[in-house]
Amino acid sequence: MSATDEKPENWEIPPIQTVREEVPKSQPKPKRLQNTTWQTLRMILAGAAILATLFTIWTPASLFSSSLQDRLAEALAQSSAADQTQMASGLLPKGFPVNKIGIVVGHRGNDSGAVCASGLTELEVNSTIASFVQKKLTELGYEVELLDEFDPRLVGYQAGLLLSIHADSCEYYSDSSTGFKIAAALSETKADNATRLVACMADRYQKITGLQYNYQTVTVDMTSYHAFTEIDPLTTAAIIETGFLNLDQEILTKKPELIADGIVAGIQCYLNNEGVSSTLTPTTEP
Repeated sequence: MSATDEKPENWEIPPIQTVREEVPKSQPKPKRLQNTTWQTLRMILAGAAILATLFTIWTPASLFSSSLQDRLAEALAQSSAADQTQMASGLLPKGFPVNKIGIVVGHRGNDSGAVCASGLTELEVNSTIASFVQKKLTELGYEVELLDEFDPRLVGYQAGLLLSIHADSCEYYSDSSTGFKIAAALSETKADNATRLVACMADRYQKITGLQYNYQTVTVDMTSYHAFTEIDPLTTAAIIETGFLNLDQEILTKKPELIADGIVAGIQCYLNNEGVSSTLTPTTEP
C-alpha cells in the first residue's frame, strides 16, 4: 500500500480543529468594530452626557473599559451643575433650538375645555394666561410659539422647553379642591430635566401666586399627556393645571398676569439651573 493509501480517514479535520483551538474566547473585537465603537463614543462624549448615559445602558458592557465608564460618569456629574442654557447648547445636537419655548394653549383649536355655570370657559382662561406668558418670555429674549391642543407642529417638535397650560374643573368637590399641579414627560432622555422642571415650576409658582401645590390630584391625563409622545424625545416638556376654576376662579380671571409671572419664573428657574426650596406646601388629599 502506498503512502497515499495510508491517509487516515480524518486527514483534513485536524487543521480545522487546530484553528478553532487557537482562537481564545477573549479574542479582541475586530479592528473595524473597535473603530466604529470608538467613533461612536467620541460623538457621545462630544454631544451629550445624557445620550452617553443611554449609550452605556443599551451597549454591552464588554465594549467599555472601566476608565471610559468613569469618564462618562464624570461628564454627567459635571453637566448637572452647569448652567442650563449653556448645557443645552453644548449637549444637544448642533442646531437644536435651545432658545425656543413652545406654549400649548390648553384645548385651543379643539374644544372649550371645562365650562362653568357662569359661562366662563377653561379655554378663555388658558388663552389669557398663555398670551401673558408669551409676552413676558419674548421680552426676556426667548423665541416663543403658541400652539393649539392638537397642533400638527407638535409632531417631532424641537425646543428647549414645551409647556401646556390648562386649568382644573369648575365643579366643587371639597374645600381642598384648590391649587395647582404639574406633570412632566419622564422620557429616558430627559428624566432628570423633567424632574428638575417640576421642582422649579412648583417652587416659583407657589411662591408668586400663593396657590398650594396639589400634587395628590395629578391625573393620568396629565402624566400621559398626548403631546409627550408626539414631540422630539430631546424636548423637555410639562403640563400645568394653573388652578381650579371653582375655588381659584378669582385669581385665575382677575390676576392672569400674576399667574403668568409664576409660570415664567418657573421656566427661568429651570433654564438657568437655579436652586429650589426644599419646603413646598402641598394641600392635603381631598
